[in-house]
Amino acid sequence: MLIILIIVVVIFLVLILMYNSLISKKNQVQNIFASVDAILKKRYNLIPNLVASVQEYMKHEKSILEDITKLRAEANKPNISDEQKINLDYKVSSALHSIMVAVENYPNLKANENVMYLQRSLNEIEEQISAARRAYNQAVTDYNNATEMFPTNFMASFMRYNPKKVFEIQDNERKNVNVKDLFEK
Repeated sequence: MLIILIIVVVIFLVLILMYNSLISKKNQVQNIFASVDAILKKRYNLIPNLVASVQEYMKHEKSILEDITKLRAEANKPNISDEQKINLDYKVSSALHSIMVAVENYPNLKANENVMYLQRSLNEIEEQISAARRAYNQAVTDYNNATEMFPTNFMASFMRYNPKKVFEIQDNERKNVNVKDLFEK
């Protein structure tokens, strides 16, 4: 009788540990995504200043400025999902890269102190976003491992925990950089 009681207690303790581990990993993913979200918000707050600073010079790139303004508005909408935020981040990153490339073509704009400050601020935020993405991806990997590996996968399935998506590099960023093109500008 005592052996059965010990086995039941051990099984119960293992179930509690698995449950608590899954909850901890889920909360860690949510916490780190909130950090990513806060840094993305800083980036979105810089965008109007950047657009206003470069708008006068970049009449030919008006569509880029309009796109980035639309993306910022979409990103600031309430109740968008984490996956939608990730997809918007990809689009905003691409649009910001286009603006920075265009800035290089305008010597007066490149020399503008306000634009230079915004560019430095944006570069700093991009570094923070990159670090936050790495932390998020690690937390998601730990969470996904727990939801997919035996025996916690049974508990995760019972709790209806599904694997989450990590931040991935876009296809256009996977291409090799042609250094020769960089020096010809």
